[in-house]
Amino acid sequence: MDTAVFRAWIRVAGEVIEANRDHLTQLDAAIGDADHGINMTRGFAAVTAAIEGAATPGAVLTVTGSTLISTVGGASGPLYGMAFRRAGKALGTAPEVGLPELGRALEAALAGVQQLGAAREGDKTMVDALAPAIRAFGKAVAEGAAAGDALAALAEAAAAGAAATVPMEARKGRASYLGPRSIGHEDPGAASTALILAALRDTVARETGAR
Repeated sequence: MDTAVFRAWIRVAGEVIEANRDHLTQLDAAIGDADHGINMTRGFAAVTAAIEGAATPGAVLTVTGSTLISTVGGASGPLYGMAFRRAGKALGTAPEVGLPELGRALEAALAGVQQLGAAREGDKTMVDALAPAIRAFGKAVAEGAAAGDALAALAEAAAAGAAATVPMEARKGRASYLGPRSIGHEDPGAASTALILAALRDTVARETGAR
């Protein structure tokens, strides 16, 4: 997976976020500030232009993170910014990235999110999508799965993790102020995380022919 693949991933992620802008905002209206879809769409629109000059996969992710921090409001900007910047740093200056390196970058992203947000699985946050996705991806890679299968496992686990936030009571973020009233709603951050990881799966399949 070279720089072009990573640029394509971020562009596709932006398109998917924009297509789901209203859905993400509706999710956030139930338990947050009703701006998650709007903010994420604005952030990725800025990112699409910013990454054109990035020369390596790591640089693409680092620029993505820095741009999201500067353009996305609320908690999402810092959290997603931290995730992408940590992932970019983990990739370093390598011109191409294999599955093990991608796995380590995703682990670094999760560690950054948890450090900044102090959230654990079960707190009804983006961690509930990201953490199981990384476990599923790591397991698939360790078992020798092809790129397409490993990324499918990543995306499917993220989607399942996001769906699993519906019956949870929020313990972090603005939603936690609602207490039991946060139950019955999908966490918008987990939902957008699942969309971004699904975009990674779809982009790699299209750009590299991975199955």
